[in-house]
Amino acid sequence: MATPSLQMRWRYLALASQGLGSRKRFSKGLAGTLAAVEHLGYVQIDTLSVVERAHHHVLWSRVPGYSLQDLNQLTSAGKIFEYWFHAAAYLPMRDYRYALPRMLSFRRGESPYFKSVDKELMAEILARVRGEGALKTRDLKESTKGKGVWWDHGPGRRALDKLFMQGDLMIRERNGMEKLYVLPEQLLPPSVNQQEPTVEEMAAYLLDSAMRAHGVFTLGQLLHLRTGKPLRNAMRELLRARLEQGAVHKLDDPAQPDTYAVVGEPRADRHSPADAEVRLLSPFDNAVIHRERLMQMFNFEYRLESYVPATQRKYGYFCLPILWQGAFVGRIDCKADRAAARLHVHNLHLEQGWVPDALFHLRLQDAISELARFCGCIDVQ
Repeated sequence: MATPSLQMRWRYLALASQGLGSRKRFSKGLAGTLAAVEHLGYVQIDTLSVVERAHHHVLWSRVPGYSLQDLNQLTSAGKIFEYWFHAAAYLPMRDYRYALPRMLSFRRGESPYFKSVDKELMAEILARVRGEGALKTRDLKESTKGKGVWWDHGPGRRALDKLFMQGDLMIRERNGMEKLYVLPEQLLPPSVNQQEPTVEEMAAYLLDSAMRAHGVFTLGQLLHLRTGKPLRNAMRELLRARLEQGAVHKLDDPAQPDTYAVVGEPRADRHSPADAEVRLLSPFDNAVIHRERLMQMFNFEYRLESYVPATQRKYGYFCLPILWQGAFVGRIDCKADRAAARLHVHNLHLEQGWVPDALFHLRLQDAISELARFCGCIDVQ
């Protein structure tokens, strides 16, 4: 069993790798946003706006001076793109080729999704984008096929989604729920690699991403929602090679099976009271999205209860994990009422047995006030 000091070192390493250490890892503004996306490897997109949408929340938690327009600017400039990681996400443009296997799978009809898509409708939508240069989702509602019925969650929606998933259309920007679609040649830089990776290259991409962005990771995390025996075998072989090279080592802790840590970089910086701050993270934050790893490493059991019936909720509809000095110490249930410019704090739950001090309470108030400003609220209730 790992000693408490060794376990804390792993925690600090994991948080520092995520850009959640005591020192700021990324620069300010647009440059910092690009650096964060490239370092993390992906930033999950979610449409829930109870507080602020996940993709904005994740970056705001790491990038000083983050702006809600940064992602649209970087997408339009061809620096990042939208596609699928384990869910819808923003990805670095340098990693475009690693999205190709999924795109080509959709194009070949191998996916169980979109089996009954109207091909004529797909051709019609594609021709319209070619002719007009860009297409907003709401534009399809103006079709002569009749009051948008063919588009809203019907054949038109499936046709557009398949065109996107197979790489025939890309999203140049999104404003709230509305997306603007363009042809790939309008976004892809001429220098971008469009060669489909081999299984070995895909394994290296996934492992390198985890080493860089997590520092400490599990085998299950590396292959999360990735199927196929060839990829699994390639990953095991590559991981064995990295162990022999001394780039990673396996944790000697029965409580954390199949868990590995990067040797050396990045530095696992410890928190001190002088620079410690409370962080209220998104439920979809990269640091907490792998729930089993979160429990094993931080002893923090967490799930989002938005999709749980109200009578079965334990903590609240939209609880944010609370990070403080290398530990997850509780949850806070918030909701932004933008019309009234007020952030409602419904519940605060601290971990059982953990006793906060005065400094924590002070920094928590600071974090709540900062979250309110981020959500466009001037009042906290």
